[in-house]
Amino acid sequence: MTDTSVPSHERREDTAGGRSDSSQSRRSRSAWLFARDLVIIFVIALLASVLIKTFLVRSFYIPSGSMENTLQVDDRILVNQLEPNLIPITRGDVVVFKDPGGWLMPTVEQPKNPLAAAVDWVLEGVGLAADDANDHLIKRVIGLPGDHVVCCNALGQMEVNDIPLDENSYLKLPDGVSAVSQEPFDITVPADSLWVMGDNRYNSADSRFNQDKPGKGFVPEANVVGRAVLVTWPIDHWGWLDNHGSVFDGIPSREDAAEPLSAPASSSLSSASSSAGVVAAPALPGAGR
Repeated sequence: MTDTSVPSHERREDTAGGRSDSSQSRRSRSAWLFARDLVIIFVIALLASVLIKTFLVRSFYIPSGSMENTLQVDDRILVNQLEPNLIPITRGDVVVFKDPGGWLMPTVEQPKNPLAAAVDWVLEGVGLAADDANDHLIKRVIGLPGDHVVCCNALGQMEVNDIPLDENSYLKLPDGVSAVSQEPFDITVPADSLWVMGDNRYNSADSRFNQDKPGKGFVPEANVVGRAVLVTWPIDHWGWLDNHGSVFDGIPSREDAAEPLSAPASSSLSSASSSAGVVAAPALPGAGR
């Protein structure tokens, strides 16, 4: 009888070869699964970032000194976009808003190479840059719809609905100056609008200096992007932004007395300030203009 069995050393070689192929197959499958998981994590993170930027928070940087000393030039901030859509705006809130019209000087967009344009497009998509950053400003809300805002009384204070404000906790004034505005004004805030001013009161082109514009110096509430809540950069400036609510305690509401936006302002200022408080948005350290 002829012996047709495979020699033992050949069987061992075949077994070893099978184990090697199986091990390589497992490694290949593990690498593919790892790559797939990375792609899924990236897509989920991208979608989450877009949703956060669209509905929750947005990042901006500060290129001017109009909000000193609350905010410094080149500070990076986070803005809560739930206000005013879900959370009402209150007096003292520091808000970012789109230019109501004519507050900012026209700017010419600098040409970019395709790579830089692509990077900006990605950053805009995930919320690290604003697609319309050159159209935004940041100021503190002083008057709500219906409020009667007057400046200045005998002590140089501003009054809201006949209540004088002690703004020393956040105001920056020139040395030796006590009046909180270099020009007097007397206005009533129309319905669905705000009266806003910079904390660096003598270096802020705010509502006072835009009364000759179409919106008569008032900011439509619909233009508000959100409330600035946190300074994120530089590290030594990190902290929550206070709305100094105690400054506005006791002010009665006059919302029922709000006038339509077409009503003329009680006074008009002819002088202009050097700093508009524009905000733009790459939020990455070192980014900015």
